[in-house]
Amino acid sequence: MDNKTAVDTRAEILSMIPEYFSKSFPKRDFIPGRDSVPASGKVFDEEDMKSLIDASLDFWLTSGRFAEDFEMEFAKFLGAKHAFLVNSGSSANLLALSCLTSRTLGERALCPGDEVITVAAGFPTTVNPIYQYGLVPVYVDVELGTYNASIEGIKSALSAKTKAIFMAHTLGNPFDAKNISDFAKEKGIWLIEDCCDALGSELGGKKAGTFGDLSTFSFYPAHHITMGEGGAVLTNSPGLAVLVQSFRDWGRDCQCAPGQDNRCGLRFSQKFGELPEGYDHKYVYSEIGYNLKLTDMQAAVGLSQLKKLDGFIARRRENFAYLYEKLSSLEGKILLPKAMPNSTPSWFGFPIGIAHSVGVNRENLLRFLDSRKIGTRLLFGGNLTRQPAYIGRDHRIVGKLKNTDYVMNNVFWVGVYPGLSKEMLDYIVSSITTGLNNEMTVAR
Repeated sequence: MDNKTAVDTRAEILSMIPEYFSKSFPKRDFIPGRDSVPASGKVFDEEDMKSLIDASLDFWLTSGRFAEDFEMEFAKFLGAKHAFLVNSGSSANLLALSCLTSRTLGERALCPGDEVITVAAGFPTTVNPIYQYGLVPVYVDVELGTYNASIEGIKSALSAKTKAIFMAHTLGNPFDAKNISDFAKEKGIWLIEDCCDALGSELGGKKAGTFGDLSTFSFYPAHHITMGEGGAVLTNSPGLAVLVQSFRDWGRDCQCAPGQDNRCGLRFSQKFGELPEGYDHKYVYSEIGYNLKLTDMQAAVGLSQLKKLDGFIARRRENFAYLYEKLSSLEGKILLPKAMPNSTPSWFGFPIGIAHSVGVNRENLLRFLDSRKIGTRLLFGGNLTRQPAYIGRDHRIVGKLKNTDYVMNNVFWVGVYPGLSKEMLDYIVSSITTGLNNEMTVAR
């Protein structure tokens, strides 16, 4: 007769994970030319897998105890008051901007036709919510090397219609968040920091994501920690926190968690809008929202990954420093990245600009690196104003976007994520060096 309880069986299942992990994901030595060198990727271990299985055995298929714990620990890591998990970094961007359209914000609410300052050298999901809400993106140029907008560039974009600034810390390199935040406060406009590539970056000893009114993060496999899919919105404002939760959870007025009823004790005793007196508060909608929650299984992976975050960040910085040292001999042929003053980036990638004088065609060089199984990425959308999705849509451009066009034509990046070994980094360096001197990569 089997006397094992469900708790015993659960413990037995979890005890088998290390053996399964070691057999399914064995380590092997890197062999150049045989093995790929990705630009990004997930780094995980048996503890992450164990946490995932543990959550799955609960069979709680929406957000639950793991999500609640992650939100608390993540806010603590950033030094923020409120964190809300969502199903992706793109959803985090949508949610952050959406909540600023709430009528409860009065004259500060974003309305169709209002302007939002951003950069043209960015990722689509930073600007997509601007278009989706009928707002007008105002594109400013970036500085070469940092690939971020300057405070001067932001100030030059201000108009009577400006209501917000929304841009990313490029590849983990913090933009001038302190001065830009001060400027936004002075002018009474919102600041949203897109930190999807910048988890752990610091400016003046303060974490990126804590300067603006709202900040967003991504936990896609390419990012600093992963849940597979997932993201978060952070804020220090209690009022904005209420709006973020509402817009994330269908636009509900009620703040009860899934499976929770009547936390306020007023579920059947309030009057809202033109609804009958005592209408069930769980079905009162004060905003036009979405369902952007994630599953507890995703959160469980993230909670385990969060324990490794400091190590991941340190490794990214080490890999970046190693590449910088090795590639410095190519200065003049390539434009090396520059960290923003007074910053300590948590680098997402190592951006490289090809000097015009070299005469090397970027696409030919990337094909050469690809032939050696070295992963590369462009600096996302290049110049977003030239992307097919945005041509003909209402926007405003400040200046000539000269540097943005340089990014579009000449910049790419290689990986620094913790899964890359010194042997892999050396292979990247030698391959770039060879590629720059290879006649097959010359512009034609």
